[in-house]
Order: sequence, then C-alpha cells, then structure tokens
Amino acid sequence: MELEDFGYNGKIEQARLDSNLQDLEIGRVIAEHKESYAVRTAKGESRAEITGNLRFGAKGREDFPAVGDWVALTIHDADFCLIHGILPRFSVISRQAVGQFGEVQVIASNIDYAFLVQAVDRDFNINRLERYLTICHASKVSPIIVLTKTDLIEEQELAAIIASIEQRLESVPVVAVSNKTQAGYEALGKLIQKGKTYCMLGSSGVGKSTLLNNLSGRAIMKTDAISTSTNKGRHITSHRELVVLDNGGILIDNPGMREVGIVDAAQGLQTTFDKIFDLAKDCRFKDCTHGNEAGCAVLEAVQKGEIDQGAYESYLKMEREKAHFASSVAERRKKDKGFGKMLKNYKKDRSNNKY
Repeated sequence: MELEDFGYNGKIEQARLDSNLQDLEIGRVIAEHKESYAVRTAKGESRAEITGNLRFGAKGREDFPAVGDWVALTIHDADFCLIHGILPRFSVISRQAVGQFGEVQVIASNIDYAFLVQAVDRDFNINRLERYLTICHASKVSPIIVLTKTDLIEEQELAAIIASIEQRLESVPVVAVSNKTQAGYEALGKLIQKGKTYCMLGSSGVGKSTLLNNLSGRAIMKTDAISTSTNKGRHITSHRELVVLDNGGILIDNPGMREVGIVDAAQGLQTTFDKIFDLAKDCRFKDCTHGNEAGCAVLEAVQKGEIDQGAYESYLKMEREKAHFASSVAERRKKDKGFGKMLKNYKKDRSNNKY
C-alpha cells in the first residue's frame, strides 16, 4: 500500500513543507500501545517511539502522538523508527483524561467522520449520543449514528428509537445494522468514502469490533459476548488501531469508553444545542444560566414543551462540566507556572552563590 491509501494528500504534504520537515520521512500512526506506536511509512509498517526532545517539550498528553496523526520520523532499520514531530492536525477528537487533573486525552486525530455506536437492546441512551455529538462538533468531525444489534428487538421498538433520535437530534444520519443478519451494512458501506478517515465511538460491548470485522470482511479485532451476569460488555479492544477497508475507507477502532468528559467545547455545545442557544438571546439577563432566573426564554420553552426536558437537562450537565474542566485547566496552569518560577529562582540563587 502507498501512503495515499492511508489518507496522504496534497494538503498534508503542504503542511509538511510549511513545518520544514521535508528532510524527514513521513508516516501515519496506525496503532498506539501506551507510549509505543506502530507507524505506516512509504517503506511499510514499523515500530516507533518518540524522541527525548519531543517528550521533554510536551506540555500535556495531547502533545504526544495519537492514532491518526501524521508524524515526521527517521527510519533506523526495517522495524524501528523515531518520531521527531507531529504534523498539524486538522481535527482532534478528545475528552477529559480519566483520573488526570485538567488533562486532555486525544482519542484520535485527523478524522473526517465519527460513527457513534450504540446497541439498541441495552445501551441506547440519547443523552450519551448528545455528549458524543458535542465532542464531534467541537472537533469539526461529521457524526453518523450507528445502531447495532437490531435483531434483538422488535421492529416497532427500533422504529420508536429512530424516531426519538430524529426528533431530538436533527440532521444527523442514522443507520441501523444487525451483525447477525447483516441488515443495514449495505447502507452503511455507501457512507464510507475512499481516502476519508472514520472513528468509532461507543461503550464496551456495543459491537464496534464486530462492526469493524464485518466492514473489512476479515477478523481484525477479537470479539466476545456480553457478560450474562452483568449485561455489560467485556473490554476486548484494548488499544486504538487504524485499518484500511477494501473500499478505500480508513477506519479507527477504539476501546469502549465508560467516561466521556467534555473538554473545551463551547462551539460543540452551541452546535448540539443550537435551539437553546438561539432562545438564550431572548433571555432577560445576558448572563442567564437558564436555571431559575425570571425572564428566561429557555425555561419558558421547556415548560411549553418546545425544548425537550431531557435535552435541557443534558445541556445543563455538560455546561457545568465544561466550566469545571476550564477551571481545572486554569488551576493546573497556575501551579505549573508557579513551579516554573520557583525552579527559575532556585537556579538563579545557585548561580549567585557560586561567587
């Protein structure tokens, strides 16, 4: 395969030239295993690590390579290369890093479309879909909702689920598939374009790995059944991996995500909840929080049934979450700045004490 098969194009080549990286090889990160990577270059697939300079210069986890990144590197032998830099990303899907104070975790980069995968028999949650949509809109990634395991419910129940999505989440494509009967796969395949990169987002056990296997026509990812004792999916996919499909589409599988924390997603929230933001312009107070203020146009619309109560509550929760994350980032930066200043003064005092 050529690099073009992995999405390389003139835009990326120009970014390479603008970054003065023409003297280095170019590759795309196709898998990530903690801080070790698999990279596809013009010469084939290689194992890769980052240089000490790149590690030292990283201000946070988002400065490390992620699956989907185009990277500048040197090839040392047939099976090993060193990553010196990351080409500018045109899109980044990210979330709050689990258990990390004020940190961002990049899920995947340079994504064109995201499959938002939910199983209709047990996992369906429209609030979670709104959360994924907000992440996509903030990342400038086009969302496509994929409902799986449709053979496990009645047709009327499936129709009701699709209707609820179309009523609350307008203008988002919805495709329903059955891994057992293969129903819906033809329609889904038509949405996958050659050279475009797709990312799958969803909880464990919703059928992402099976979806990848069926789209690729081969067993790429190991799959397993739902636990009968907990009715929850087992974590089979343990890492992110990029796969080129037979029709030329590029698909990234991800481990199931139990937590999908919102990061800096002001534009994402505004796009997902555009009706609420439009109504907010008519609130009596400019700083209205849409909680219990008098003259709140949003609350009035909720009471009249013009805004779905669930959508309203989902919006408030993510708005609070975004504000909390922003304050966490500011506090972390303040601590980092204070530590840097202390270190600088320490070095200065040591230098002065020499004389």
